[in-house]
Amino acid sequence: MICLTLVATLALAHLSVAQVSVGVEAIEAHFQQSAVVPDLLASFNPSALISLNFAGVGDAQPGQLFAKEQVAPTPTVTIAAANSSVSLTGTYTLAMVDADVVGSKLTNGQTRHWLVNGVTVSGVTLSNSSAIAITEYAGPAPAAGSGPHRYVVLVYSQPSTFKAPTAFSQANMGVSTFDFNAYVTDSGLGALVAGTYFTVEEGTATASISSTSAVVSSTLLAVTSQTHTDAGATSSTGTSPSATESSKSGASSLASGFTAGIAALALAVLL
Repeated sequence: MICLTLVATLALAHLSVAQVSVGVEAIEAHFQQSAVVPDLLASFNPSALISLNFAGVGDAQPGQLFAKEQVAPTPTVTIAAANSSVSLTGTYTLAMVDADVVGSKLTNGQTRHWLVNGVTVSGVTLSNSSAIAITEYAGPAPAAGSGPHRYVVLVYSQPSTFKAPTAFSQANMGVSTFDFNAYVTDSGLGALVAGTYFTVEEGTATASISSTSAVVSSTLLAVTSQTHTDAGATSSTGTSPSATESSKSGASSLASGFTAGIAALALAVLL
């Protein structure tokens, strides 16, 4: 019997190089337009594409707005190299931090919701079978009225010289605030390989939140005739409801191909 996670993994593996390339370009644009760069990261040049799949919800599109209950369970994380020159071997660190609302400077650090060292790639799935979970996945819980928080999931290369700072070297630490970028530097993590984000808002914002502009995927250099119809993909962070809907439709080509692959493979397994 093949589990659903494996079926999803196999489906992602069947995405074309062009589709993955467009996805990587799109997430770069999303990080810029949603101000994840520079609010959290100084720059973002991924060499792979990651996908989060939440039970009962499905694949999360970049910037997609969720209720906190929808993203409470630990997601399945799959990864695909941007091109044939990228080798997803070795060891990685997986992290999720709350970058708060657009424009936040977070001088006191970011809230750590997930931090796992020693992650490996099995097929196209991130595996933690031999990893150390410093902080197990903890779902978002933004303060009511604080606006749409950006929850950023990142995968870093973890070289043999990596050494976790003493304060973050033990497993099963709870959610707390830390200086994420200082952790990356102090531990000696390598290149940022991949990333994505989603948003969660509790209640109605009591302050004005900076808006973000649309990511129009038809303008991306890697777009082919197969993905050209994805025009209008946008980040939902700080945008209007219509922009949020455009974000969902803009990523639909990748999601539809992914879902179709899952269905076909599931049928094959059943037969």
